[in-house]
Order: sequence, then structure tokens, then C-alpha cells
Amino acid sequence: MTIGKGRLLALAPALLAAGLLAAGLLAGDADAQKAGKPVPYWASLAKGDARMRVGPSLDYPASWIYRRRDLPVKVVEVYASWRKIEDPDGTQGWMHVRLLKDDPTAMVKGDMADMRERPAADARLRFRLEPGVVGRLSGCANGWCDFEVDGQRGYVPARSLWGAVE
Repeated sequence: MTIGKGRLLALAPALLAAGLLAAGLLAGDADAQKAGKPVPYWASLAKGDARMRVGPSLDYPASWIYRRRDLPVKVVEVYASWRKIEDPDGTQGWMHVRLLKDDPTAMVKGDMADMRERPAADARLRFRLEPGVVGRLSGCANGWCDFEVDGQRGYVPARSLWGAVE
């Protein structure tokens, strides 16, 4: 099969776009590797008003607006200055990197979570945390996470938190 000059010229914009997209995806992988973060990795929202988009550009429409600073998200894909994220409900979309930060946070999932004085089930109960509460993580080990909510610090079982990594 032969392609005439006119047909080849008609295909040129599509071929160029495909090439640029492939180059951008490769550059995105390089960005993730340069940052030393294997995908997926955890991040949190840096702004109290962050738009998730259906694609990695301001040209794509917003599919969701988050109004919760520090909400933990999982970065599942990297493309130039854009990150494909997954929120605690499993919704995925794209956010500009300036809307994200590396501060470790987590959200209580499932039922109420007990915040204990020490990382042990028999330690004194400090608070009971409702599902949806977001706090800062200082580290997780042996199934427990050092968790801070509104200045109150204690230990919460890692299985009770979305965003916790041991």
C-alpha cells in the first residue's frame, strides 16, 4: 500500500501530536525518577481550593473541586507538571503539581479509630476519631502511626488510616 503526498500531509498533525504525547509521557517518567519517587506515592493537597481535571492540562475541564487542604492523595501517574491522583474515594483525575505537597497526611477510614497514648492496643485511649478526620503523619511502624489532629498527638492503627505507609 502506498500513501500519496497529500494523504501523508493530512496525517502529519496527528503523527506530530502522537510523537509529542509520547515524548511528554517519557519526560513525565523521567520527572518522577528524577524526584526519586517511584509511582505510586503519597502526597497531600497544598491548597484549600484544588481542581481535579479530566486530563493533564488547563485545557481540560475540571471534574472535581476539593476544598480540603491536607487531604491525602495517591499519585498514580506523572506527566510533565501534572500528576494523576486518586482520592480516598477512589476517584482519579489530574492535578497540577503546584496544588500538591509532600507533607505526609492521612484520613480516618471505615469506622471510628482510637487514638492511643502509646502504639499499643492496651494503651490509654486519648480520643476517638470519626471517619473522614484528616491529620498529619509523623511516621508508621509495627502497625501503628504517629498521628496529629488539631494539635492533639497520639497513635492510631495504620489499618484505620488512608494514606498511611509502613
